[in-house]
Amino acid sequence: MANQSSNAAQADSAQLRRVLGLPALVFFGLVYMVPLTIFTTYGIVTELTGGRTAGAYLVTLLAMLFTATSYSFMVRRFPVAGSAYSYTNLAFGPSIGFLAGWSLLLDYLFLPMINYLLIGLFLNIAFPSIPVWTIILASIALVTVLNVVGINSVAKASNLIVGAQIIFIGVFVALSLKTLGGGQPVDVLSPFLGDGTQPGFSHLMAGAAVLCLSFLGFDAVSTLAEETKDPERNVPRAIILTTLGAGLLFTLLAYISQLVLPGSHFANTDAAANEVMFKAGGQFLANFFTAAFVAGSLGSALASQAAVSRILYTMGRDKVLPQRWFATLSPRFGTPVTATLVVSAFSLLALVIDLATLASLISFGALVAFSAVNLAVIRTHLISDTCQRNLAGLLRYGLIPLVGMSLTLWLWTSLSTMTLTIGLSWFGLGLGYLMVLTGGFRRPVRTVNFSEAA
Repeated sequence: MANQSSNAAQADSAQLRRVLGLPALVFFGLVYMVPLTIFTTYGIVTELTGGRTAGAYLVTLLAMLFTATSYSFMVRRFPVAGSAYSYTNLAFGPSIGFLAGWSLLLDYLFLPMINYLLIGLFLNIAFPSIPVWTIILASIALVTVLNVVGINSVAKASNLIVGAQIIFIGVFVALSLKTLGGGQPVDVLSPFLGDGTQPGFSHLMAGAAVLCLSFLGFDAVSTLAEETKDPERNVPRAIILTTLGAGLLFTLLAYISQLVLPGSHFANTDAAANEVMFKAGGQFLANFFTAAFVAGSLGSALASQAAVSRILYTMGRDKVLPQRWFATLSPRFGTPVTATLVVSAFSLLALVIDLATLASLISFGALVAFSAVNLAVIRTHLISDTCQRNLAGLLRYGLIPLVGMSLTLWLWTSLSTMTLTIGLSWFGLGLGYLMVLTGGFRRPVRTVNFSEAA
């Protein structure tokens, strides 16, 4: 009995450990976004935009920079775990915060799953004798163990994976430039002007809406605020650096890819990246790409599972989700083990779900969460805090989030009807759970405690 009491006391006193600095945060965000993720949707977006994928990335980057700035404002004011859930909760109260967190779960619950599915599909192509389901199960087991051991293991693995992808990108750029220098004429403006098959700004916006999925990493950085040294300074900087750096990298890779293989039609749209690789560097580059892409997917699974487990931990700590299951930390590792295992169990759906459905679910949740954070900045810094109501405050905390909100809504309305239907259904499910949680809205949601020692 004494040992049980001691273990319980240790579990209650366990806290997330502050071990991450600015470089680790930026690497975490980059690996979460997966530098090679551009090639996942390259063919789809190139066809949607008529060969203007690079231009679509610039549009998306502009929208994401405004929203990333809003995230930096909120994390500087509230350096806690939980991301959009925490910020909306603090700005609008527990009920709205819960709904924002519920929408955000679309991103985080399905991102590990989509990575496991991609790993299974690509490795099965390379090794046909190994079934997809075996690869998926092995990937889930490996990622779960690394996340249970602690955030340091995730950060170290992330550094290695980002390093491998940077090497691949260097090789890809070098071989592409060699191919482009072979004497064939090159239209340097075509990646922005397109081939004329999909003219107009609406097609460009449709592609930009799809590309929002590439920018989820800056949001994930904010979930590690309670494990960061000097979070008020480092997390905001990491958010902006991650968003800007990744956005410029995506644009550069799209630009070079379009120069190497002009036009917007492919033999296989889903595998358009392979056509680019063969044109740029032959079989060697195609094989190198497969290896780097699988490594990136594994790294993204590591980072995304770490992020969602901490969101579930925060919601459990606030007693919005069952506290007994989700609000416990391992006394040994200081990680939310139960939440991590729940995410792993949910990820088993990768064995039966398809890629298109997963992508649709992620899109909706991301843009709802981005909208909520932009509104939270206005509420927190201008409505609740009257000291900021001067010209500088209105420009900083009013104009920036309003522009971010407007661009986000524009992208949101550019999503497909199926995506909106699935997303609204998920939102309705969350609203129903909230009604049960509050006894038909007769009781308020339990007051949230965001103290770092909680």
